[in-house]
Parts: sequence; structure tokens; C-alpha cells
Amino acid sequence: MPLTLISPAFPAGGKIPEKYARDGQNVSPPLKWSGVPDGTKSLVLVVQDPDAPSGTFGHWAVFNIPPDAGGLAEAEDGKPGPSALRQATNDFGNANYDGPQPPAGHGVHHYHFRLAALDVPSLGVPGQAGVHQVWKQAQKHALQETELVGTYERPA
Repeated sequence: MPLTLISPAFPAGGKIPEKYARDGQNVSPPLKWSGVPDGTKSLVLVVQDPDAPSGTFGHWAVFNIPPDAGGLAEAEDGKPGPSALRQATNDFGNANYDGPQPPAGHGVHHYHFRLAALDVPSLGVPGQAGVHQVWKQAQKHALQETELVGTYERPA
């Protein structure tokens, strides 16, 4: 069974509700996955927008997710504690989720929620690592990857 990623908040290829955008409540959408391959020691999730005018823009990276997690709840914020999630610094400069905020009138942007099952229990990345750095490191240890794409547009 292949690794799959879905969101109850929007269909694959569908519009991401404004609630999950920076113009809305800016909370992360709920995500669920299945088909985690045997031998997985951790998971990593990144959200990237390849349609940004300056090149691929990193919105979120969560890593060292336990392999039995099964998903992330809506508004996951990685609060400190024993089960805290490690989050990378996004391209807004924040170590948390920041949702879609394409330039007004720039057209439809595609947000790639990428999930990878890794063969290591934790990624050895610096504390201030960025989204792209986390994903690049994750790909060195990926057993399997999947993605869910959602769209968002800000009218002119």
C-alpha cells in the first residue's frame, strides 16, 4: 500500500479554504496519511508554493514526526512539551505554519503538501533550518514520498 496524504479540509487539486490562508485564520489544515512503509522511523511534512514570483516559497516544515502519528490536527502549532513537533523556519521567517498569501492578482498558486517517510528517527538539521533545507535533508533518507496539492488565489 503506497503512502497517501489527504486533508478533510480540501480535495486533491482543490481550493484551500481561506481559513487556512494568511488572510484568514492562518491555521494549518488537518492532514491524514496512511500506508507508512515498514522501517519508517520518522516522517517529515513540508508545504511549498512553486508559483511564487521569487521561486519556490516554503510555508511550513514539520519533522521528526513519529511514524505512528497518522496525521496532524487542524491548527497544529507545535506547542512545547514532550510531544512537541520540530518546525523549520519558513520563508516568512517564522518557525510555524504560515498559509497561502500569493500576491493579489497573481493568479492561482499551487501549494504542495509533501510527506516523506524516513529511515532515521530524527533529521540532523540546525535549529534555524529552513523549509527547503529540511526537505533536501529528508530526501536523503526517504523510503517513500507522497504529496497533496491545494490551490489558492487572491483576487486583484
